[in-house]
Amino acid sequence: MNRKIIHIDMDAFYASIEQRDFPAYRGKPLAVGSPEARGVVAAASYEARRYGVRSAMASVTALRKCPQLIFVRPRFEVYEAVSHQIHEIFQDYTDLVEPLSLDEAFLDVTVNHKNMPSATLIAREIKKRIREVTGLTASAGVSYNKFLAKIASDYDKPDGLFVIPPEQAEAFVEKLEVERFFGVGKVTAEKMHSVGIFTGSDLKRRSEAELTRLFGKAGSFFYQNARAIDHRPVEAERIRKSIGAENTFDEDLGTSMRLTIELYHIARRVWERIEEKGLYGRTVTLKVKYVDFEIITRSRTLPGKIDKFHYFLTLSKEMLSQVDTSQKKIRLLGLSVSNMYDGGQWGGPIQLELKFED
Repeated sequence: MNRKIIHIDMDAFYASIEQRDFPAYRGKPLAVGSPEARGVVAAASYEARRYGVRSAMASVTALRKCPQLIFVRPRFEVYEAVSHQIHEIFQDYTDLVEPLSLDEAFLDVTVNHKNMPSATLIAREIKKRIREVTGLTASAGVSYNKFLAKIASDYDKPDGLFVIPPEQAEAFVEKLEVERFFGVGKVTAEKMHSVGIFTGSDLKRRSEAELTRLFGKAGSFFYQNARAIDHRPVEAERIRKSIGAENTFDEDLGTSMRLTIELYHIARRVWERIEEKGLYGRTVTLKVKYVDFEIITRSRTLPGKIDKFHYFLTLSKEMLSQVDTSQKKIRLLGLSVSNMYDGGQWGGPIQLELKFED
């Protein structure tokens, strides 16, 4: 039996909330983030996207593309509250909800609480309820696996509903540009283009062995996806891999005193999140980005959980002391704690928590 998977993705989530709450921003190009020289766009309204403004873009670049761009500071507590409202709606239909971020999630509605036979009708009803409850629009993708459902949700944005039925899936994927495949970023796409792979059809012509040789473990994933295959289940409970924070400085730093002060403030932010979640890890990772954008990391793993801020800060300062600042200054510092312990098991690999949205 084919599964019935829905991917819900809120439209320009952070920016749409700001436009909802502040009428003066409606219909205008808006970015959530900081306009400062070292600022970064966390989210952009659709009006801003028409100028080429995108999330994770440097603020100075965004302002160059759209001089009239309005910047607003993020209000994450508001975004989290709205996200909670949306996830309450999801739970009315199924317990199999896999959150990917505040503004998107997979739902397996093969068997659902309302005994509705059509995933398309469920998706339409969820979109309607989200709009009624939050005043926001969402896009939905419907298919029989996660790969196709996620592609579908992005196919008709904003406020879209796109369905890829089983009998049309392979033909649909064959026409798809490789840039739209999950896991294919700019660098991977360029590498694919260099060997003559531009569409799903091109990808499908390559053997699994060849794709693995070219792209490592991801090659097998691409091989399956080119055939519209994805066996991954919707996982209702996802173990948090890490808790972290980072800061891009207004000016490049090169003195140990300034860096130590900044490190302390970042460590405080991370520790507040750790205590809020009640999750303690045993691996601390320091991330450093130099002025030339070179990134290095340093990690320390202890045999037991790090449950005191003093220990966490001491480890962080020790790792920072090993970073060379004699040749070039630093523009960003980040800290994360991983190998999380929830009282029953240790978590998995390191992944910094970033608050950007697609």
